[in-house]
Amino acid sequence: MPTIRGSLALFAVTTLALAGCAATSVEPAAEPTAADSPVSVTNCGTSVVFDSAPQRVVTIKSSTTETLLALGLGDRIVGTAFQDGPVPDEWAADAKSLTSISDKVPSEEVVLEMQPDLVYAGWESNFSAEGAGERSELATLGVATYVAPAACQSSGQPPRLSFDDIFGEITEVASIFRVDATSLLESQQESLDAIEAVGDGRSAFWYSSGADTPYAGAGIGAPQLVLDTVGLTNIAADVKSTWAPYSWESVVDADPYFIVLVDATWNTVASKITNLETNPATANLDAVKNKRYLLVPFAASEAGVRTVETVASIAKQITELDG
Repeated sequence: MPTIRGSLALFAVTTLALAGCAATSVEPAAEPTAADSPVSVTNCGTSVVFDSAPQRVVTIKSSTTETLLALGLGDRIVGTAFQDGPVPDEWAADAKSLTSISDKVPSEEVVLEMQPDLVYAGWESNFSAEGAGERSELATLGVATYVAPAACQSSGQPPRLSFDDIFGEITEVASIFRVDATSLLESQQESLDAIEAVGDGRSAFWYSSGADTPYAGAGIGAPQLVLDTVGLTNIAADVKSTWAPYSWESVVDADPYFIVLVDATWNTVASKITNLETNPATANLDAVKNKRYLLVPFAASEAGVRTVETVASIAKQITELDG
């Protein structure tokens, strides 16, 4: 299993440099350290300097909102956008006070109305002239930007996502806010270590969305990491992308033992099952005939603080299906 030693060591060095004293715990609420020294990061090829811990944050996508909630930073979120589903129960109480500013990617105007000092985005594409604004434009207005590193496209995307990458994002975000991520990281590692790889190398198709053309969890992102960790073989592993258009012909040829169904409001599990069971090309797949479906909420399908939980859920589902 991956370890968090590297992430914890990096955080320890950063904390000592910033504070020169004991780090602040994230429980029950996160506060900046006394010595609020600048923190510099290179994010998707963009250099960003945080002279102090951000106080007013707009989050775009569930993964970023949940990272801040997990770090005890919900009070810094002044607006959320493009949330992919409900927040898990463990953070639901803190999420009740959050304000949604858009169901999709917010416009720059809407973002600026919240007077943020940071916009934390789950996808690099969220920053565009048609979206939340270009990163360079926002910087001139005094608004820092940060993209979940697993979602970098222009530069810096992990060649194949690992838990070290996910834990590294948690560590880096904690350093930006000058809080201690140790407890969260140790909890994540403990949960990860407890998961058994019950897949036995059996094949799986990660069905993210689409009907005529399926959109698959491919070979370098969170779907691949989840399937690897639980011991399943991704039939789309050779596609060098996080998610990518696939073909039903390839799915039929592979005849996967399991099919992972991502549940999204715009493409539900029920609609996917109907598509699989009524399409003559897929109705005779072994996984379809035997209803070997593994379910994942869309908000839990992207890299972040819920990835370990996603692995544990799939492992449990496999064990239940195996009887």
